[in-house]
Amino acid sequence: MAEELFLRLLQQTGFASLTWQHAAMIAIGSILLYLAIAKHYEPLLLMPIGFGVILGNLPLAGLMREPADGIPGGLLWYLFQGVWLAIYPPLIFLGIGALTDFGPLLADPKGLLLGAAAQAGIFAAFWGALLMGFGPAEAGAIGIIGGADGPTAIFLTIKLAPHLLAPVAVAAYSYIALVPLIQPPIILALTTEKERAVAMRQVRQVSQTERILFPIVATVLTALFIPPAMALIGMMMLGNLMRESGVVGRLTRTVETHFINVVTIFLTLTVGASAQAERFFTWEFLAILALGLVAFAISTGAGVLFGKLMYRLTGGRVNPLIGAAGVSAVPEAARLAQKLGQKANPGNFLLMHAMGPNVAGVIGSAVAAGILLALLG
Repeated sequence: MAEELFLRLLQQTGFASLTWQHAAMIAIGSILLYLAIAKHYEPLLLMPIGFGVILGNLPLAGLMREPADGIPGGLLWYLFQGVWLAIYPPLIFLGIGALTDFGPLLADPKGLLLGAAAQAGIFAAFWGALLMGFGPAEAGAIGIIGGADGPTAIFLTIKLAPHLLAPVAVAAYSYIALVPLIQPPIILALTTEKERAVAMRQVRQVSQTERILFPIVATVLTALFIPPAMALIGMMMLGNLMRESGVVGRLTRTVETHFINVVTIFLTLTVGASAQAERFFTWEFLAILALGLVAFAISTGAGVLFGKLMYRLTGGRVNPLIGAAGVSAVPEAARLAQKLGQKANPGNFLLMHAMGPNVAGVIGSAVAAGILLALLG
């Protein structure tokens, strides 16, 4: 009798339902936590994602259980609806807009070209995914990883290929966190010490009128040319207008701190929890990881090569390093350009110059998502 009760109790525990796939996903979540805590690789993103992966793969916990037969769903399933309905990404963009200084871009508009060039990986990965047998909509969702923008990747994937959300989101955020490891070898291979040492002249001061007009004009032009991008661009520009107008300080402080922090927790935690074992260990997942890495590498290389072109056309006045900041990983990519520039020339200060292409990359990836959505949605 005691043995029967023990066996019955054992069957009610998670051990009875634990598979090697669950154990592997828990290990992956633990690795993400290690990178966040021990290596300090984007802990604000990787910690909730990693813990979400663990929570979503604990047998019988039911945190991502869908409601059925009158039984309520799990806690994280309800929070996940903000991802599934594409609500969280635009709200993140509202906070990003309130945090973003477009001054460097307005002072030196050629940053727009560098930001556009650094989106090349999106379309390269798109064609690569098609060649590997993915459908057009799936290829669009995979390609957007090359923009190095997590909310944009989630937004487009939900619209085009929701069944690929977990691998696309995990790949996008992982590569953003690993910018300090992925980008330097590519940058160093494509530039010379002389090019990296170039000191750029100080950018001009941008007037408040320019700063206020920019989000308004950018919103109208985006709406006219690429309407599907408005959910992202419109919210980002509203946040930026709140910042630059100076008349809603209380709202701006809320949006750029507590609001974006709460939404980020909900988004990253539930995206991590959606990476469940039964849907993760497939050839599609491995292909997405590989294509995402290739896309990110091509975007970095394209930005650097366009920076080298500007270096030649301006007679050596543009440091090609700022081209690598054209990906959307703000401000990690810009900080990396600053670090490599100072290593080549201790008196070099590239951060403000790199922030122009960096914020242009955020706009560029959202616009690229709008184009793909218009063509494939």
